Amino acid sequence: MRSPIPGLGRVMVFLTAALASTSLAVPEGWGEEGVQYGQVGTDVTLLCTGAHAGAAVQWRRADAAALPEGSVIHQGTLVLPQASLATMGAYSCHGEDGGLLHAVSLRMGYLPGVPFVSCRASDYENFSCSWTSSVETFLPTRYITTYRKKSLTGEEKRRNKNGHMGPCLQDPSRPGTCTVHGSEFWSSYRLNITEVNPLGSSFRLLDVTMQAIIKPDPPEGLVVEPIPLAPRRLLVSWRYPSSWPKEPHFQLRFRLQYRPVIHRSWSVVETVNLSEVITDAFAGLEHVVQVSAKDFLDAGNWSEWSAEARATPARDLVTTASEETTTDTSLESLAEEPSQAPNPEPINRSEPLEKTAVLVSLGVFAFFVLAAVLIVTILIWLRVRKHGNDKTKPHSFLVAATHLKALPKAQIL
Repeated sequence: MRSPIPGLGRVMVFLTAALASTSLAVPEGWGEEGVQYGQVGTDVTLLCTGAHAGAAVQWRRADAAALPEGSVIHQGTLVLPQASLATMGAYSCHGEDGGLLHAVSLRMGYLPGVPFVSCRASDYENFSCSWTSSVETFLPTRYITTYRKKSLTGEEKRRNKNGHMGPCLQDPSRPGTCTVHGSEFWSSYRLNITEVNPLGSSFRLLDVTMQAIIKPDPPEGLVVEPIPLAPRRLLVSWRYPSSWPKEPHFQLRFRLQYRPVIHRSWSVVETVNLSEVITDAFAGLEHVVQVSAKDFLDAGNWSEWSAEARATPARDLVTTASEETTTDTSLESLAEEPSQAPNPEPINRSEPLEKTAVLVSLGVFAFFVLAAVLIVTILIWLRVRKHGNDKTKPHSFLVAATHLKALPKAQIL
């Protein structure tokens, strides 16, 4: 079975060639009438369209006393060899009487290069692609953006052997981007971004898979609040990004990072909930918090971090006095923290009360273990003692019997 890609390539080459030839034949489509475009490093020929055949003409360049060095006038045409960007300007040809016959504005530039293209999906129903030119052409440029669906069902293959094709829609308010609407999460697409200018065209083919390019927008509505009577806790809540559809089959998971404002290292926590309680905050210190999102099944990439939110834990009135005596020491240790890289592991989140409960549980467990060992020891000792008593009784009987046997019969009687 032959692949449809070569046929698609021939179609695109034909399309770009047709566009390029049309642009060169009808330059008015690229700007004002009377503009001619030339490629840097090539010979450029300017025609004097108003002159009669064989008539002598004069060529002049606006704002210049002479024509560019090396220029040649041949049968009424002006040839500019190895033209450069400095050759640009307004040219005019005149008859022997000095009358104006024709005027043209020459613009010099380069052929388009292959554009740089990247794609991203902020949800599982649409994806967008952006591009930048790889060559500064100095000429007006247009882009033709299309796509073809690669993963087809049996019915789609029967209807269209080349796959579903359509335009990647460009938004005038966002230059350099286009969007494919109604995409399918489990499908693959081939993007064709063609850059066209008056001298020619160049294109880039890019294969994208929705699972690989999914990158949600940052979560919204981040709020951080202190918890009353909890000097080391902060309540953090947020919402799904508005661009993510509310469907039960496509959920998000979240990553929370936080630190005191004077600390350089982040603590990171992951959750699937829309809220989280920070239990190891520093009492009396302002904290900065951010959150990001990713597809629940780990497809694609993490979103950018949300805007920062800040809050300070509530102060416990009972321990306020003791905290004030240690605040200076804590501030000095935090300020001297040398690490500038984010710390991916969370700070120890255990509470003193929790530690006490663990110690009590271990003590109770140890008590029961010792009691069990003591009971087993006593039972073994009693069993051994009873067994020893049973052995001494036959021994005494044998001694008595031997003694009686040794006595004379008269004594026995």
